[in-house]
Amino acid sequence: MEQNKVSLTELDASNWYECCQLNVSKEQEAFIESNAISIAQSKFETTLRLYGISLNEKIVGFLMFNTVKEELEGYWIYRIMIDKNYQGKGIAKLAVQLLISRIAELPDANKVIVGYHPDNQAAHHLYTSIGFVDNGDRFGKEMAVIKNLE
Repeated sequence: MEQNKVSLTELDASNWYECCQLNVSKEQEAFIESNAISIAQSKFETTLRLYGISLNEKIVGFLMFNTVKEELEGYWIYRIMIDKNYQGKGIAKLAVQLLISRIAELPDANKVIVGYHPDNQAAHHLYTSIGFVDNGDRFGKEMAVIKNLE
């Protein structure tokens, strides 16, 4: 997949509902909140930023991250999902790489952190392939993996 076909589109009044229509597979539903809940969360946690993940200008995924450092002194990716009809095409990997580039521009950005359920093998494969490392950090039912920025 060519990187120029995948882009991040800031969520706004024109595209938020399109993100709410995206769904993961039944097997993945236990691992992630709905996009609608994430969008609602961002209205109360104002440092969160939301993006649609676009493939050829069609929104096929969603992501959310925090623009301030949190636990483990890093910037956290809260959500990333690709609609079940577009999974397995490398879109998530390209989207995370694009997001890491944006996070790297934030103040004192030296690491990116993402938490996910240990049973989520798709997430494990994705983050490992991008260079995230499991140092044994756990938060409730989730493990936190870290990518150091160079």
